Amino acid sequence: MTRREAVASAILVFAIALAVRWVAASLVVFPVPEDTAYYVDVARNLVTGRGLITDSLWSFQTMPLIVPRAAFEVWLPLPTFAAAVPMLILGPTFAAAQVSSVLVGALVPVLAWRLAADVAEERGLPPGRARTLAIGTGVTAAVSLPLILHSTLTDSTMPFAALTLAACLLMNRIRIAPNPRPTPLLILLGLTLGVAALTRNEAAWLGLGWALVAWWLPITRRDRIALIAVPGVIALAVFAPWMIRDWLAFGSPLPGQALTNALSINGTDIFAWSDPPTLSRYLAVGAGRLVEMRITGIGHNLLDVLLVPGAPLSVIGLVALPWMVRIRALQPLVVVSAAIFLVTSLLFPVATTWGTFLHAAGAVHVLLIISALLALDRLIVAIGRRRGWTRPVAWLAPALTVSGALLFSAVILPSFGSQSETALRRFTALPARMAAAGLPLTGNGPVITDAPIWVPYSGGGTAIALPHESPASVLDLAHRFGAMTVVILDATHPFRAAIEAGGGAAACFRPVTLPSSLVLSADGGDQARAYRVVCP
Repeated sequence: MTRREAVASAILVFAIALAVRWVAASLVVFPVPEDTAYYVDVARNLVTGRGLITDSLWSFQTMPLIVPRAAFEVWLPLPTFAAAVPMLILGPTFAAAQVSSVLVGALVPVLAWRLAADVAEERGLPPGRARTLAIGTGVTAAVSLPLILHSTLTDSTMPFAALTLAACLLMNRIRIAPNPRPTPLLILLGLTLGVAALTRNEAAWLGLGWALVAWWLPITRRDRIALIAVPGVIALAVFAPWMIRDWLAFGSPLPGQALTNALSINGTDIFAWSDPPTLSRYLAVGAGRLVEMRITGIGHNLLDVLLVPGAPLSVIGLVALPWMVRIRALQPLVVVSAAIFLVTSLLFPVATTWGTFLHAAGAVHVLLIISALLALDRLIVAIGRRRGWTRPVAWLAPALTVSGALLFSAVILPSFGSQSETALRRFTALPARMAAAGLPLTGNGPVITDAPIWVPYSGGGTAIALPHESPASVLDLAHRFGAMTVVILDATHPFRAAIEAGGGAAACFRPVTLPSSLVLSADGGDQARAYRVVCP
């Protein structure tokens, strides 16, 4: 592939990806799920002069327990920094924040194209097949549902996917470089790893993947150590200022709550107040339950994250993956993908069902796309030889993958957009309804709610998480923070049933009738419930 062809191909893939993501982003009008709103809200605070501050206390595992508070006790700031740039120009809105995620998301198919081109070059494919494989991979990634969906959301998924793919491309170039210590490439890799560390905690496994790849290269031990140490030192230098900030803000340079999440036995443990995750509590569930948690985690990551959203392409890619691990250009991505999958499934089996692997899996989706296209390419070539085809038909593989991915995306994306519209109506109406009921969201202390990020994002004020615990525990929480109001947006939250059952501390929460809303009635019923704390 000539330089002109490469530039033209990259521009084509980027243009398709950008157009698709721009249309998709227009359908998503509210930051769902809730963690997306966290990044956007902190970016809004940043550009309006408040700094890296959050008005939500959504978990109680990291000190100090105050609200408003310093942001990012667990999550990391790069998506917020990226969102703040267009916000400074276009205004502090979700639509402005989406510009960053759309642009970064459009880079991922370009990186997928480049990786597929490396694979084609290693395998010595004829120019036509090589070009078709590379462009087909890029265009398929451009219309793939998981990669489109997260490109409409201002979270860590697409930035981490782009950085993971960029790191794997650099690893390949370091591996084939004639100099056993290619300093410029090592510096670039270190910078990439450092920026990835500002995006997601799984950057640690990205670094581990490079260490494993480098250690097995046919070079001297000293050169291996240099290949690992140089990027490691640079990455640490990039990440060190954030570690210092965390140390000053939270008393620790590392996200300790991330380790606490490994001890969760229920997904709702992240909201625990009186019964937080501990090692003794974790071990007390018994070996059977611990094994069951890991089976559930593996099943969730495999089915709900990888196979179902990317079907049928993801299924083909997974089946063919064992035959692809010999391709050296794919080995760094295979190692990194395996490390992230296994760590999140086995060490964080409960937390991963709430999105741990989901937000780190963008590059894994690209791996499955390349695997599927390679498998289909081989299959079509074999059929052509068997039937004596004389005309090139390599285009059949990307035609199948692009059409299948496009159909799946066209069906699912409007539904997701409708969900965001419903959430927008519910949370836009909430502040006025609460004020009319005599429980304004602002000026009355923090609100205890099952939507501790969405509530202050939409209506101002501050909010703290409603734990899945007894009314007595919630009352203790209210007393600790001076909260006078509880708001429930999800009808299935157990607190509502506990209050209706009565007894004990349930009498300390007096139901308050919220004004009806025709808008919410049209959405299928009003699920919001409010309670006034009446016990001193």
